[in-house]
Amino acid sequence: MAADMTMTPAAQAASLADGCADVVTVAELEARIARKGRLTVKFGVDPSGSELHLGHAVVLRKMRDFQDHGHRVILLIGDFTALIGDPTGRNEQRKPVSRERIEANMVTYREQAGRVLDLERLEIMYNSNWLRPLGFDELLRLTSQVTVARMLERNDFAKRYAAGLPIALHELLYPVAQAYDSVAMEADVELGGTEQLFNFMLARAFQEHAGQPPQICMTSPILEGLDGERRMGKSLGNYVSLVEPAEQQFGKLMSLPDAMIPRYARLAAFRPQAVCDALAAGLAAGTVEPMQAKKALAEEIVALYHGHAEARTAREYFERTVQRREAPSEMPEFRLAAGPQRIADVLVKVGLARSKREAERLVAGGGVRLNGEPVAQAAAAWEAREAVVLSVGSRRFVKVLPPST
Repeated sequence: MAADMTMTPAAQAASLADGCADVVTVAELEARIARKGRLTVKFGVDPSGSELHLGHAVVLRKMRDFQDHGHRVILLIGDFTALIGDPTGRNEQRKPVSRERIEANMVTYREQAGRVLDLERLEIMYNSNWLRPLGFDELLRLTSQVTVARMLERNDFAKRYAAGLPIALHELLYPVAQAYDSVAMEADVELGGTEQLFNFMLARAFQEHAGQPPQICMTSPILEGLDGERRMGKSLGNYVSLVEPAEQQFGKLMSLPDAMIPRYARLAAFRPQAVCDALAAGLAAGTVEPMQAKKALAEEIVALYHGHAEARTAREYFERTVQRREAPSEMPEFRLAAGPQRIADVLVKVGLARSKREAERLVAGGGVRLNGEPVAQAAAAWEAREAVVLSVGSRRFVKVLPPST
């Protein structure tokens, strides 16, 4: 596909830089577009997890912007660097990921990225293609281009060094390997989160040493998770996956703190900054009702990954089951054996709790209901004499059926 010729290089550079936290530099981006036309754009992902979430989508959306302008966009799977383990943002050594786990995770990445990107215009590369055959002599040449002092400028390494925490030698090689990716790909632009800027800048130095034009570094803001405090991550349980069901996405988004509505409007729904500023002002002044704003935002975000019809259905499901406390029209069914059984045991059998201990905690927390009525005792004996709705929280329901006669 040819590069976009409908916009001037200056206008295109300004459009692509919109929403970025860092661009090194906009002037270089404009000049590169003017000189080369179609740029090679790189975004690397570490396949240490199996799911992409809304935090990843911030950068994926920027990749889509480059696609729509006709540039060559490459999703780089860091299958080799994942064996090292990215130390970014860590205060301790990160365990490398096994090759078996990497291969399993890589299978799903393309399909998930397709929720945002045009897969027909997306190239996928694996950095094992050039890092695995890299000889020790070449590695020595690369490492001679950077000092230990510069490596210790990285915030995470500096904190660990100051605290006397160990930094393994192989961790220092991660930025070197990532920077060499840009040389091997002859990247014009690299995209990523703000925490990656050190690595991106190192790549610029490597490229100049290799006689290549240095890449333009473009970072996107880090999206906080549903707790509104820590960055979104599956391990923290504060994430919204790109591929989970629409009803689950909507329900999770409705748990977002009100203060985070404008930020999610910008980074997850990709509304213009001026619109988000007006939303923030309205919430602060009390002229915008937070619940309605949050429902509209959740529906908008879900529509990006499931379409408008499913998003609307997810909103109606939330309003019916959570706000009006009605049971859903469709739910899983489970037929119990004859005889009295403890409520805690029933919760485990029907899949609403993973263990009896968890079931007891759910009951003690007041989250378990039978036909809408709270269950007070996890050890209470109960027998299903007719079909009843057993629920945990506001989004998990099972219809429990009496024994067959």
